[in-house]
Amino acid sequence: MFDCDTLSIDHDGRRVLDLPALSLGQSPLTAILGHNGSGKSTLLSCLARQRRPDRGRVSLEGRDLGTYRQRDLARAVAYLPQSLPPVAGLTVRELVRLGRFPWRGALGRWRPEDHAAVERALAETGAAAVADQLADDTSGGERQRAWIAMLLAQDAPVLLLDEPTSALDLRCAEEIMALLRRLARAGRRVVVVLHDINLAARHADRIVALDGGRVAFDGAPGRFLDREVLARLTGVQMDLLSRPAPHPPHAVIA
Repeated sequence: MFDCDTLSIDHDGRRVLDLPALSLGQSPLTAILGHNGSGKSTLLSCLARQRRPDRGRVSLEGRDLGTYRQRDLARAVAYLPQSLPPVAGLTVRELVRLGRFPWRGALGRWRPEDHAAVERALAETGAAAVADQLADDTSGGERQRAWIAMLLAQDAPVLLLDEPTSALDLRCAEEIMALLRRLARAGRRVVVVLHDINLAARHADRIVALDGGRVAFDGAPGRFLDREVLARLTGVQMDLLSRPAPHPPHAVIA
């Protein structure tokens, strides 16, 4: 999927991203973790070609990301930023319909497959129940489902999401991550930036943790849930509370 080669970005004289080599997207669901300022969102924006690196390159399926036409890239990669814009006056269904733009353009005639993709995305995300409500009037969890439905309507095999659970309560955050896991199991490749260690451990197949713009951990959740690893990455002592199998331990501050 994605390959980063000597990728680096500087900001205000400080190196905010420094990745000699990193591949992402091979696992169904990859979680990128790290403290504030560790480079998580910067990395994701490079994968989405929202930001160009100062040095190095990002390739997708062996092809330099910079050589893709915008429409071709949108057919391959769907990106959900951390800060979502207001969509005043749009219903949830109308928002989801925007996901078809890479396939039909602004003036293209809608085909049966376009309508089917929108309805399928609404059903898959559980957003069909609020499809006719104004998107800006829905709850936080419903709004996130609507935006994820828009990504699905885009029919891109790779989904990039930057902290989709950050403004949600515990129940909604768990539901959104369970949804992303189902999508990954159904064949999408999902790369998601998270802050929550336990959400990542419960749902991800691979965890990449950044610290100071560098990879500080890369491996399976079982290896990540280690007291020494967690203390090194978080800077605080952590305890692991056992839970019945097959659930992973729950990390808490000691």
